[in-house]
Amino acid sequence: MNRDTSRDLYDRALSVLPGGVNSSVRAAPQPYPTFVQKGDAGTVVDADGNKYVDWVMGLGPLLLGHDLPESVQSAVQRRASEGPMYGMPTEVEVEHAEFIARHVPSVEMVRFVNSGTEATVSAVRLARGYTGRDKVVVMQGGYHGAQESTLVEGGPEGASPSSPGIPESFAEHTIPVPFNDQEAVTEVFEEHGEDIAAVLVEPILANKGIVEPREGYHETLRDLTEDHGALLVFDEVITGFRVGGLSCAQGKFGVTPDLTTFGKVIGGGFPVGAIGGKTEIMEQFTPAGDVFQAGTFSGHPVTMAAGLETLTYAAENDVHEHVNDLGEQLRDGLRDVVDERAPEYSVVGTDSLFKVVFTRDGTPPRDGSDVGRANVQRWNRVFRPKMLDSGIMLSQNQFEAQFVSDSHTEADVEQTIEAYREAL
Repeated sequence: MNRDTSRDLYDRALSVLPGGVNSSVRAAPQPYPTFVQKGDAGTVVDADGNKYVDWVMGLGPLLLGHDLPESVQSAVQRRASEGPMYGMPTEVEVEHAEFIARHVPSVEMVRFVNSGTEATVSAVRLARGYTGRDKVVVMQGGYHGAQESTLVEGGPEGASPSSPGIPESFAEHTIPVPFNDQEAVTEVFEEHGEDIAAVLVEPILANKGIVEPREGYHETLRDLTEDHGALLVFDEVITGFRVGGLSCAQGKFGVTPDLTTFGKVIGGGFPVGAIGGKTEIMEQFTPAGDVFQAGTFSGHPVTMAAGLETLTYAAENDVHEHVNDLGEQLRDGLRDVVDERAPEYSVVGTDSLFKVVFTRDGTPPRDGSDVGRANVQRWNRVFRPKMLDSGIMLSQNQFEAQFVSDSHTEADVEQTIEAYREAL
């Protein structure tokens, strides 16, 4: 497969973009990333004209795939033709907020922002402002965007910044605990409960190979936060409107957080983020309250139209049923392949998320460290390039989730399973 144009573009990019990319994960593929020219239904075409079944789907936002339904396209085009943006409110942002509040159990009010990172930054600030406390509990291996409060490493005994440029004092207020470890988080609350503003958790760790919660884990977090006057914040930037359908992962698991952060799907492929939650908490944001939050492009009319029409189309056309069915077909087929070719590996995922984690003993990961101990380099450097040569585009490394869209077909699933069989 000829990829000379991608190589040449990356060579040019290295002169003008740090690392040749605008988001670090894009540089992960070896020896250089694939530059995409266009999308087509459930596939992408690269700069050299090669076509791949695309399971990246923009790292999650493209619930409907690359070919948007006419209702979504026309809504986007109409809003763009009426003017780029205004810096003033529009009706569509109210309608979009109403849709989210109508379907997501925890949400009574919404504040739109421009990225998942901005959503989690604002949610942490809101939790601290609402409770008057500073400490935030996060999960080891969880990811909440490029923000100072959560780019940490370490454990309950102490955290340090995981990136240069973050003062040590920021990490002093963050307490990482192992995901799925009820005893560890209970001990943290016994020691620091009066100082904890919030627990920030992905309902499913979806940036670390896809790790699902053990039965009762989120209920434990809910009980601990309620007992100690802290907030439970679900980061549903990835799981929102993918896991659990319109009610999101919190609906699937039956646990209602105080705040929820969103991104990805609610923008229909355009940049977006949002914080949703109880009225009494959300109204602490300015101008209703004193916790400052603002953004020139927040509630951008084109993004709002794309997101609202995407979710409306999904609700009216059984999109979640389709993507979840294909996701189950994929995981079933991959389990057969793994049982046959690599029984030490694990097939993980739910609904429209899937992944094969190169575990070493066939035991699905229960926390982020389990994924870190997998054969990450084999996946990154040997397996993924083989899949690319077979016309299958997988996420850029072992840790990122893979996503089914409404544009994918059973033929795409069959082709992908056969490629896995050959590559493994």
